[in-house]
Amino acid sequence: MVNEYSRSDYSTRLHRQQAFQSALLVIFIVIIIALLSLFFIEWRNRLGNNQADLLQLWESGAYSEAFALSGELLESKPMDHFLLTIHGFAAYELALAQINNMDTQIYIDECIWSLRKAMLVEDTKDGRIQYVLGKAYYNKGLAYADMAVKFLEEAREASFNAGDIPEYLGLSYANLQDYRNSVAAFSLALDPSENTTSYPSDLLLLSIAHSYIELEDLTTARAYLIRCVETSRDSRKVVVARLLLGDILNKSGDARGAEQEYLAILSEDSENAEAHYQLGELYAASNDTTRARAEWRKAVRIDSAHKAARARLNI
Repeated sequence: MVNEYSRSDYSTRLHRQQAFQSALLVIFIVIIIALLSLFFIEWRNRLGNNQADLLQLWESGAYSEAFALSGELLESKPMDHFLLTIHGFAAYELALAQINNMDTQIYIDECIWSLRKAMLVEDTKDGRIQYVLGKAYYNKGLAYADMAVKFLEEAREASFNAGDIPEYLGLSYANLQDYRNSVAAFSLALDPSENTTSYPSDLLLLSIAHSYIELEDLTTARAYLIRCVETSRDSRKVVVARLLLGDILNKSGDARGAEQEYLAILSEDSENAEAHYQLGELYAASNDTTRARAEWRKAVRIDSAHKAARARLNI
């Protein structure tokens, strides 16, 4: 009787212990689920707040802060399309603000890496990413002109309205020595219905003129160069335009007009070696050797490494 009672009591206690342990396990699981739910809700709210903060930083022009915050958030969410996009856009803006070219290229590379990854994550069709990518590749250098054209054309096909797309396309096509497409793009850049700016930049005018020179349309090139001379406030751009004008006029048989362009340069800057050299070339063509050599000597005095002038003087 005693043994039977002891076994029964032991069995009862064992069942109670097992029931208690099961209850503890259930409670533990419920607590874990509750904690995970709270963590997820908090994490989601925090991420939402971070994205709102990030968007506010971007829209306010705080690009350094937006770049840093998006980079931090990407460590935990490396495939987030929104974060990759903002990170790339901020990197591009920071690239433009750099003084040192090496620093510029670091940000350009970060921009390209981030935006290309964003395109892999989500195939967007509105053209914004392609637009920034195109300009980033243009700023990366001549070797990437084909990529600049690719993405700028994609942005235009997506009907993304940015007034500087035709200008960047024209410059990129010119870098590829595709001057016909370059001129076609530049013509859009000058079209008031396509371009929101009132006046074309002097760089744009020079670039258009250069493309027409390569197409051997010197008359049209001359018109754009004259326009650049008349409107530009950058003395360096004016010098470049006058040098090109002098060359066009000389090739057209107007040596006197070419001389006036070179003298106009020297009236503003008497230490311009190239203008002196070109004057020497004009005088040599008219058999005025004395004046020609005098101009070449001036060019060498100003720029001792001027190869063409040194060759003329046999030094």
